[in-house]
Amino acid sequence: MTIAENLKDIRGRIDAAARRAGRDPNRVRLVAVSKRVPLERLQEAVDAGQTIFGENYLQEAELKIKALGPGLDWHFIGHLQSNKAKLATGLFNVIETVDRLKLAVALDGHLAKKGKRLPVLLQVNIGHEVQKSGVLPEDAEELLRQINQLPNLEVCGLMAMPPFFEDAEAARPYFRELRQMADGFAQQGLLAQGRPLEVSMGMSGDFEVAVEEGATLVRVGTALFGDRLQ
Repeated sequence: MTIAENLKDIRGRIDAAARRAGRDPNRVRLVAVSKRVPLERLQEAVDAGQTIFGENYLQEAELKIKALGPGLDWHFIGHLQSNKAKLATGLFNVIETVDRLKLAVALDGHLAKKGKRLPVLLQVNIGHEVQKSGVLPEDAEELLRQINQLPNLEVCGLMAMPPFFEDAEAARPYFRELRQMADGFAQQGLLAQGRPLEVSMGMSGDFEVAVEEGATLVRVGTALFGDRLQ
């Protein structure tokens, strides 16, 4: 299948999953995970109507962003070092992986110098996995309260990567927990003040379950682009 055909298939599956859950399919957006994907494949996706891309590596992203030009929405979805915060604020429309106060403070400082605000998501280590980044669920509320004191960050929602399972259904409780956390924090006024609440969860193998459980952003790479370059 071509990338255009893959994109049509994925969007159809997202729409069907949303309708199964009684949700508006328009509230779910596809983030095309483009790390290590050649530029020509990204251009095919753009030509087929894809506008949101997720990158993990700053230098790779910088080249792609310049090559593909304006009009696209770039999300940073990898682990971000605090000393790379300045570059990130100049490249990305959304940073989905804010997970510690030091990083948030660094981002806020560089944004202040640029005179801009930036939407971000709080990354939660929903499965308490030692090899993954993210604030632990029990520490998320306090971190949110601290980040909300920073004037140049708009904390719009939560992001997570649950443990990997061969059976996508096994991830459902984690997706449900993240959505419930996001709803609870929003009710407390800690998230999405004045803008739609975002919940970024679900990847190539489980995005339909994530949509059924309330994802507003799904991050899909392999199902769209095929195997990546190593």
